[in-house]
Amino acid sequence: MTDRLRMGVVGTGFWASEVHAAGVAAHPDVELVGVWGRDRAKAAAVAEPHGARAYDDFDALLGDVDLLTFAVPPQVQADLALRAAGAGKHLLLEKPVTTDPAAADRLVEAVDRSGVSTVVFFTFRFVPWSEEWFDDVRGHGLSGGSACWYVGHAAEGSPFAASPWRRRDGALWDVGPHALSQLLPALGPVSAVAGARGRGDLVHVVLTHESGATSVMSLCMTMPTGGERVEMEFYDDHGWHSRPDRERDVDEAYERALSELLANVAAGETGHRCDVRFGRDVVAVLARCEAALAGGGDATGGSPPA
Repeated sequence: MTDRLRMGVVGTGFWASEVHAAGVAAHPDVELVGVWGRDRAKAAAVAEPHGARAYDDFDALLGDVDLLTFAVPPQVQADLALRAAGAGKHLLLEKPVTTDPAAADRLVEAVDRSGVSTVVFFTFRFVPWSEEWFDDVRGHGLSGGSACWYVGHAAEGSPFAASPWRRRDGALWDVGPHALSQLLPALGPVSAVAGARGRGDLVHVVLTHESGATSVMSLCMTMPTGGERVEMEFYDDHGWHSRPDRERDVDEAYERALSELLANVAAGETGHRCDVRFGRDVVAVLARCEAALAGGGDATGGSPPA
């Protein structure tokens, strides 16, 4: 690209500052124009180190940018992204795109009407070594999979410990999207869900896929120090295929996600392996998991609950 696109950051928290704003500021093909937050002082704290402007008027930011990157609670993100899509702005969204399937549907409809490009930042889908492993393993004629996400996001000292939406919605919505970002493309759509709750926000979910494969998600964000474990595995007739146990580079992943969004914008392409439509599919499955964990059952599959 010869002309840098103008980009805004939506959010003022740790992730907005350390990943989104820093990532936009470091990218050669975009200009960080501004940061929006309800608290202008917090927006200024994120914006000013990068020479950007602080906004507390979302519509004013919309008028000054070509695309937006979001790092706000999912319920807030859905409403603001809907307005941004209606204004023709390209979107780099966080997972989950929302916790409300109906809101996810409205966002997809708005994106389809406006023809903007979208990417949802499912982190491991933009980690080169993880995506290379995934591209290889998903071609193996898989019979099932397992995702284990035991993390300490709510532990003392974690930058996410005070996050109200994480405390309210728990690991299912916080780390469940990471698991589903690989389980769904590898094993296919979900036909039935069953689950059980453990201590705290621990959940175990069994997914039956339309392909006949089954998968298990074990998710927790309140693990004690030393108890964290993140694993992704699939199996076929020849055994298990485990994702390499390596540290992800979040900054590298964000740079790749933004670069892929920009490439689509330049090409006029609206589809992406992690676009808002896929983000909507993840939300639909998570809502079904939530219903099953609440005792609503999901034995017959069908449409996700409204």
